[in-house]
Amino acid sequence: MESQKKYIQLDEKDNVLVALQDLQKGQPIHWKNESFALIDDIPAKHKFFINDIDEDGDIIMYGVLVGKTQHKVLKGSWMNTENVHHAAEPYYYRNVNYHWNKPDVSKFTDKTFNGFHRSNGDVGTANYWLFIPTVFCENRNLDIIKESLYTNLGYSVTDKYKEYTADILESYKNGEDIHSLSISINQPTPQKEKRVFKNIDGIKFLNHQGGCGGTRQDSEVLSNLLAAYANHPNVGGITILSLGCQHLQSHDLVENIKSKNQNFDKPILVFEQQKTQSEEFLIAEAIRQTFIGLIELNQTSRKPAPISKLCVGVKCGGSDGFSGISANPAVGYTADLLVALGAKVLLAEFPELCGAEQNMIDRCENETIAKKFIHLMQTYDAQAHAVGSGFFMNPSPGNIKDGLITDAIKSTGAAKKAGTSPVVDVLDYTEPATKPGLSLVCTPGNDVEATTGKAASGATLILFTTGLGTPTGNPVCPVIKVATNTQLATRMSDIIDIDTGTIIRGEKTIEEVGEEILEFCIKVASGEITPKAVQLNQDDFIPWKRGVSL
Repeated sequence: MESQKKYIQLDEKDNVLVALQDLQKGQPIHWKNESFALIDDIPAKHKFFINDIDEDGDIIMYGVLVGKTQHKVLKGSWMNTENVHHAAEPYYYRNVNYHWNKPDVSKFTDKTFNGFHRSNGDVGTANYWLFIPTVFCENRNLDIIKESLYTNLGYSVTDKYKEYTADILESYKNGEDIHSLSISINQPTPQKEKRVFKNIDGIKFLNHQGGCGGTRQDSEVLSNLLAAYANHPNVGGITILSLGCQHLQSHDLVENIKSKNQNFDKPILVFEQQKTQSEEFLIAEAIRQTFIGLIELNQTSRKPAPISKLCVGVKCGGSDGFSGISANPAVGYTADLLVALGAKVLLAEFPELCGAEQNMIDRCENETIAKKFIHLMQTYDAQAHAVGSGFFMNPSPGNIKDGLITDAIKSTGAAKKAGTSPVVDVLDYTEPATKPGLSLVCTPGNDVEATTGKAASGATLILFTTGLGTPTGNPVCPVIKVATNTQLATRMSDIIDIDTGTIIRGEKTIEEVGEEILEFCIKVASGEITPKAVQLNQDDFIPWKRGVSL
């Protein structure tokens, strides 16, 4: 990679440069053996052309086709949606002898993390009790139980807002001006020492809108998803609430849970509302029996485990023009370190692999998994086209505003999160990751649907890169937020854990930051650091109904 302070070329084949800071019209650009002046103002994170290109000419970035010109463009002009549209090369299976240069992992060979060891050999990075409704009709009951348990057992983080509302109310009653009444944004969240059960990291609730009223296929997919969460290494016990008459029957869910692990030994409590004497009795019994289960689960404690026991999902959301330059490559290097240490890494978001398909196919260890990837990609994209959309329409207004103007640009930068290791497996939605190494998981690009699916495949940590900022979390899998730029990390410090802006400024290398991210992961996996999304109880959960969701 060749770079200068103010702009950078990501691959020697590229015919565009990326602005690392705002550049002004008329500013001289010195590139290789020539100089030229910018024709337009170039905002930071955006791209400009380094030669004239005729209409329908190829735009190359990251060394691959990412778009075509809509009309002739001139050297030094700004690349934008008015002069470029999405384009990507066709992809296919070819027999490639892919060679991976493993990173040096000598710093981490003897390192361990302190996790929760499960009877099937999995090791969790957290210890949660999980509430699962079989149908949306039970969501209200879950909300009541959640409020009671969170407040009394020390897991609530909302007290400061209640106190703030009480202050506003008191001022209003006293006839005082409330227009300038502000909250202290630095109020600390509850500390671990306030918890009643010291070895239980949380009680989590999978509220959803499924289980009945849709297709039977939707209920089957939901059952597989919920069963995967019950079997998750970070889950130690389960309470199931069922209405009784819904498509997804509680006994079918329990059978599904146990079918995924023949030696399943976690406690399961099941409550059927239509078989109980009252809603009040159902809620009270669910609270009482769960409390007894929590007492037992609290007897477990963290113990050392090798890094190979980690399963780390890599995700991006609220991406910007720096995502493929700083945070994603740094996380990609972390991914390579993890794979070299024998751990599992999961890359999902199939709509955000549009334009990066050939690279992924060439990295597949065999033809079978390569063709499974091709099939899933083509089937998914065809579903999108059938309703008048397509992967090419994936970039959001925020993405475009910050320099990601075609899906291929967004996707080739997004794929950097996966590092460079071989692809050992391709998993459909809710399929578990069983092989050490990098696996591709079929999910939407939608932040919550993707993290929901990644956790279902077994991710025990998720590294989530963002350039614009997003509060996304997950109920059972700690989500670590990695900012692409320092401005974001400073402005949204309440949700960001790691800043990779040092790469943009040239202060640190991708490899140095990648190693720092792995060190951070080890501390999170050991319970020494609690990521911001976990502190805020950002427990986002959206099942994918396998309709078109981009």
